[in-house]
Amino acid sequence: MPPKIKRPRSPSPSTPAESAGPSSPHKSKKLKLLASHSLASPFPDFPRPTPTEAVQVHALLSAAHPDLPAHPRRPSAANDSARTCGSVPNVLESLIGTILSQNTSARNSTAAKRGLDAAFGRNDFAAIARARREDVVEAIKTGGLANKKAGVIQKILQEVHERHGAYSLQHLAAVVDPSDIKGKLKAESTVPTSKVSDEEAMQELVSYDGVGPKTASCVLMFCLGRASFPVDTHVFRLSRLLGWVPQKADRVTAQAHLDLTIPNDLKYGLHVLMVGHGRRCKGCKGGGAKGDCVLKKWLRESKGVKEEVLEAKIETAEGLETITDEDALAVKTEG
Repeated sequence: MPPKIKRPRSPSPSTPAESAGPSSPHKSKKLKLLASHSLASPFPDFPRPTPTEAVQVHALLSAAHPDLPAHPRRPSAANDSARTCGSVPNVLESLIGTILSQNTSARNSTAAKRGLDAAFGRNDFAAIARARREDVVEAIKTGGLANKKAGVIQKILQEVHERHGAYSLQHLAAVVDPSDIKGKLKAESTVPTSKVSDEEAMQELVSYDGVGPKTASCVLMFCLGRASFPVDTHVFRLSRLLGWVPQKADRVTAQAHLDLTIPNDLKYGLHVLMVGHGRRCKGCKGGGAKGDCVLKKWLRESKGVKEEVLEAKIETAEGLETITDEDALAVKTEG
């Protein structure tokens, strides 16, 4: 029997994250779900993907899509936080841009973020928070679910200000001053040490209404440079095709499992490559679409998976691509 999949405990951060604020039934449910998956996979006896499989798929997709970044890039203030899934240095801007990207196309979410910036100024969070709801809705209407997203964004801004006294989440990006690191740890330190652990950053982000594990994971990976693995509709579909998650998995449990099983140094690249492949490849989509697919070819030739089995997996995954993750549920159910 393979060993159960568990997450190694992180060392305590030098500065704890801020309080998650007063609890609500929905918030409590999210935090309870997060806690249940933080140390062990929801599928502890499911051994895939193996590190070798992750390396092989990363190599296949890197060769198939050489224009996609297979390794982390530093977030840039010149980026659009909606188009780049939050790859900007301002944490709160990253969170808002990622919310705008929920349940819509990259083109629409980019237009929504540009509309927000044009109406209120880039990162003028106070103006957005104090604006009339209908003005925010008008600014982001091209992104879909504008009324819900406007409410979520304004509510987050209000709660951030109440907790921290400012419209800022930059404490999540803070690093330890190198002069405070002593002895052996200083000698071994080659990268900045974050003051807030990955688990605490995730916990604070999902504590805000309208933010689920996938949105929080995008902020962790693209903005904060943490080893996190967001599972969107494309990643979920391809993970099922590859046999990396059980057939009973949904997007939330799939993310919890894959975040534990995929090696940290491959998480960024695999996410970007799987999203890009999912958008571009016609050979691994449902609806009877035909075409070449490097993943299907690899599964047939290296894993001995029959074509009819692959097609059945694709069709089943397509049928499951409904609103199943916590992010979408939060946007749809909270006003």
